[in-house]
Amino acid sequence: MSHHLWHRPRTAEADGTGHPNYKVSFSDSSKSSKRDSSRPSISRNNSQPSSPRLLSPRGDKDRDRDRDRPRSQQPWSDNRAWQRVNRQSEALWQESPSVLSPTSPQPRPFLIYHDSFLNLLGPSPTLSLLISDPRAPYFHEAGVFHPATNTLFITSNQIPDTSPDAVTTHNKTIVITKIEFFSPTDFTRDKVRCPERNYMANGGTNFRNGLILCAQGSLREPSGLIYMEAKRPHKTTTLLNNYHGRPFNSPNDVVVHSDGSIWFTDPIYGYEQGFRPKPQLPQHVYRFDPSTGDIRVVADGFGRPNGICFAPNEETCYITDTDFIHGDGTKVHSRPATIYAYSVYWTNDQPYLTNRRVFAYADTGAPDGIKCDVYGNVYAGCGDGINVWNSGGMLVGKILIEGGCANFCFGRNGEMWCFGEHKLWRVKLGDETRGALLGV
Repeated sequence: MSHHLWHRPRTAEADGTGHPNYKVSFSDSSKSSKRDSSRPSISRNNSQPSSPRLLSPRGDKDRDRDRDRPRSQQPWSDNRAWQRVNRQSEALWQESPSVLSPTSPQPRPFLIYHDSFLNLLGPSPTLSLLISDPRAPYFHEAGVFHPATNTLFITSNQIPDTSPDAVTTHNKTIVITKIEFFSPTDFTRDKVRCPERNYMANGGTNFRNGLILCAQGSLREPSGLIYMEAKRPHKTTTLLNNYHGRPFNSPNDVVVHSDGSIWFTDPIYGYEQGFRPKPQLPQHVYRFDPSTGDIRVVADGFGRPNGICFAPNEETCYITDTDFIHGDGTKVHSRPATIYAYSVYWTNDQPYLTNRRVFAYADTGAPDGIKCDVYGNVYAGCGDGINVWNSGGMLVGKILIEGGCANFCFGRNGEMWCFGEHKLWRVKLGDETRGALLGV
């Protein structure tokens, strides 16, 4: 494992696909599993982790010796994998070479905008490349970690499909990948087979003993929410596929509230990309209660509603608007690339969203997937990697990832997986930096 942003793990020589030389296999899921599944409780611990011990720079002789090394093998001038950003005038960048410009190429993957980010990084943060697969963009969305089976589920981006059934999805398909971990770098990689009704899966989240996936639908199949069992053979059940008889657009991301209700976004990306009919509903955010069947709109007024998550105490709901990029690929910088925050209030035992305000605006790309840690910090996948804000909306740090990151997922004890289309990255933060959804 390397601290260097550009260092690549060893690649396998057998298949030529660029996979790291780890224990990896790729096959269709067909075998049964004997492990038990359960949804861990959400942690409510709001205490900040202790500050890490900062390491001292190395001596001049070490730095002189490093000048003779090839650039790709240069170690850090100290043992830290981060650099501090001083956001002062541009003249400062010219006067002081020791100060890093926010717009300059970054030699290290962790950018410090505020010292509080150091607490989250821990003493030895790392970024490493687990898989690089040039065949297809297998690592795009969902990102659901199932602790009971130590597995990670990821949905791909759209992949060309010439089969006759793919006519209704504009000759495209989406693959669900399941990765079972035995250690951080020892894992198996399987392709999950799903029934026809699970067309074009996108976002996902933990639910009961399995996971919920947003099924974007096709020209023939309705869109909605699908429940999939985490264990083989991964049986699926349709939870919801209409709003009082009217079809959804193409559900994108989903989160489960502690009361059991399911909240999800519904932009029109499927229609813009040619595999969904003309929209019959605005681009809403919905709340669905599977215990009663109640489905209602909780937010509107978006260009393209996308990611959604709750603060640890569930008093705030965060929703991203990726109107910056449309389904046809056009990007307009004057359109929203924004995270909105809502206050969650209750009336007659029912929650509703109010007090909409701008929480943050992404400076690179658009904020797609969004999650909170147990301390209330907000993480979003953006055009330059993972951006991190504190609960007040201050940008405290970035995890720079080559090619950007649409989505990501927390694992155990400060572990994160970041999805870069053809690449799967692993980030290790401080042990106490944990996702609010699972709290593990």
